[in-house]
Amino acid sequence: MQRAAETTSDDLKAKAWTMYEQLVATYGHQPNVPRREPMHELISTILSHRTTGRNEDLAYERMIKRWGSWEAIRDAPVDELAEAIAPSNFAEQKAPRIKQVLSQIIEERGEANLEFLRDMPLDEAMRWLTDLPGVGPKTASLVLLFCFARPVLPVDTHVHRVSQRVGLIGPKVDATAAHALLLPMFPPDPQILYNFHIDTLRHGQKVCIWGTPRCSKCPLTEICNYYHSDAPKR
Repeated sequence: MQRAAETTSDDLKAKAWTMYEQLVATYGHQPNVPRREPMHELISTILSHRTTGRNEDLAYERMIKRWGSWEAIRDAPVDELAEAIAPSNFAEQKAPRIKQVLSQIIEERGEANLEFLRDMPLDEAMRWLTDLPGVGPKTASLVLLFCFARPVLPVDTHVHRVSQRVGLIGPKVDATAAHALLLPMFPPDPQILYNFHIDTLRHGQKVCIWGTPRCSKCPLTEICNYYHSDAPKR
């Protein structure tokens, strides 16, 4: 039994690496350069849930323009904050969450600053972030990988969907559980993990879309379980 499990693990790692190489060949190698400072990344990721990137940015800009500091946002009336971030959708849920996150960070650290995560042991950094109200492994992984080049793998809806269809994870594995299953399939190299995340996300947006994927345009058909199933193709 142990030998079979090890063989399956090796097969999945080989499949994951093939997927990685083919996606990088298709979408390119992206340098992992921090796109924004860590607090911005954290709060914007909360705003990004169930909305578009454009609306996420608009909500963030409106919030910062109105209050100007994390402390002021923490102290803002929740209904006014919800109004400011309304473009991000579900603002009535996100506004109190943002206030709770800011309150906990400032209370524990004395300021709204996440730079300490750069040198904190990785497991501790993940636990610290996921102890924040409403912060799950995807948000924590995004902050750690994008801002600090820590070797973690964020699994958003696109990475989850493509990984399931290819067969790296099972059909009943949810996105939260997928973090622990996908990460060991790759070397603990932040640049590789970043490229896998970014290129798989792009593939999910352009080709392996929700509903009926555009299999005729896909570079992964040779290794894809979905493509070799009886599911209808386009």
